[in-house]
Amino acid sequence: MSYLVLARKYRPQTFGQVIEQDHVTRTLSNAISSERVAHAVLFSGPRGTGKTTVARILAKAMNCKQGPIPAPCNECRSCGEITSGHAVDVFEIDGASNNSVDQVRELRENVKYMPAHSLYKIYIIDEVHMLSTPAFNALLKTLEEPPPHVMFIFATTEPHKIPITILSRCQRHDFRRIGLNSIIQHMVYICEEEKFKISDESLALIAREATGSMRDALSLLDQVLACFKDSVSHDQVLDILGVIDRKYVFDLCDTILRGDISAILNMLDDSYNRGHDLKKLYTNLLEHFRNLIVVKIGQNISKLVDLPEYELKQMDEQTGQVSLAALNHIFDYLYREGVSIRLSTDAKLALEMAFIRMDQIKPALPIGVLIDRLDHLRQEFYNQPESELSNRKPDVKSETHAPGRKAGKRNSDAPAEPAHSMPVAPAIADNFTENLDVIWNQLYEIIARENPSLGASLSKCRLKQVTADSIEIEVHANGFTLNMLQREKNKAVLKIICTEYFGKDVDIVLTTHPETDAESPKKKSQNDSLLKQKAISHPRVADAIEIFNGKLIDVKIL
Repeated sequence: MSYLVLARKYRPQTFGQVIEQDHVTRTLSNAISSERVAHAVLFSGPRGTGKTTVARILAKAMNCKQGPIPAPCNECRSCGEITSGHAVDVFEIDGASNNSVDQVRELRENVKYMPAHSLYKIYIIDEVHMLSTPAFNALLKTLEEPPPHVMFIFATTEPHKIPITILSRCQRHDFRRIGLNSIIQHMVYICEEEKFKISDESLALIAREATGSMRDALSLLDQVLACFKDSVSHDQVLDILGVIDRKYVFDLCDTILRGDISAILNMLDDSYNRGHDLKKLYTNLLEHFRNLIVVKIGQNISKLVDLPEYELKQMDEQTGQVSLAALNHIFDYLYREGVSIRLSTDAKLALEMAFIRMDQIKPALPIGVLIDRLDHLRQEFYNQPESELSNRKPDVKSETHAPGRKAGKRNSDAPAEPAHSMPVAPAIADNFTENLDVIWNQLYEIIARENPSLGASLSKCRLKQVTADSIEIEVHANGFTLNMLQREKNKAVLKIICTEYFGKDVDIVLTTHPETDAESPKKKSQNDSLLKQKAISHPRVADAIEIFNGKLIDVKIL
């Protein structure tokens, strides 16, 4: 067949023509110039990034008539044979079909012989990770100490499958994915050479489908060029390749951001009727929202989003009126639905259900916003900020006075009087002791009404003693409750209420009931033993054992 596909026709023939692998080509060129080329080299990286191409260029550079030289002449016999693929001293071996130990043994026997007319006998093994473990083991010694006229060049897309014993004997070079703009520029050059007209939008679409592989991009471009003679429109490219238009993804994203569920379902139905792969659409949409978040953040956009400039501008406009939290909510939901969509036998139905549920689930507010709203609600409830509540002066106005209580005007900054009147201390003599329960019940009602959380903490407390300038509250709960009551904010509120109730400034003293103190383990164990002994010696237990001829196994304390 006389026709050469674009990937072969425009294959780079020198290190300088290799696209976006300067870190590899520069190292190899310097190694050749300084005569420090390793006898075993490993090229690893994604498909279509130039591993085999660089291996051939390196072979030409080492066997060139003028070489070894960093820039092969591509005119001598050795360069011509390597370019055409039938060089007698350069062996290209497919690791997938030559992976047995017998084939490696044959290679090991052949390396003894000198090259036919070149400086080096070079073995290029592609997809070397496909060799079997015995084959790798058979290659170890030869790879470590080959004859001076032998060189090995390995290429693989999965270096993690190569034994570490092989990796340690090779000089490794990692190839990178080729950038979108570099692929587009190379295709522009090829289209000019082929005298074919195609829009930049179509080339960008092809480059995106290639996902960093130049060979994939040129294969798709070859398919487009084969269908039309001189030019092609963008719609025709979409029909030929069967890919989803980027404009469609932008439009669907706009519809999602508007929350128009009816329009979303219509667009999904149109895409399904056109024969698009809806799972691929989901992947494109997920990637698009990820890129929108990066654009919204606004840092390192050109590095993190590999897209043409005009698409970046469209994304910037698309995120103008949308918050970062809303974008993150949609991206997080779509990402979590990924498993069900990818594994579903009906991708259309899975996508429709995902968008319907997403429309019903409203974005959650950030925790900071929720706290601010709760604080605002509390301030409205008390009709003043919390700071004013804690600093309020105990100036009270009342028509009925408890013993020692003085009438006065309420501070103008204090909260408004409730609809009901404040209960007052009962008319008692100098001794409060006989009416402590009555006083506590009234105080507790006021506290529970004005501060429910504080009232909950005081539910298991009692008023133990009232003196001329203080009151003592006994806590019958655990240590957590005592710590809550001892907080400055709670003590301040409690003091304000008690000062208003008694009509004078009083101090709050908190004590614990002896029974609430945690028992020591030793004391608890002694009590348990006494209880068990008492149960065992109980007459009814003894009668039950005798009547049923039973046996006492264990005594449990509930």
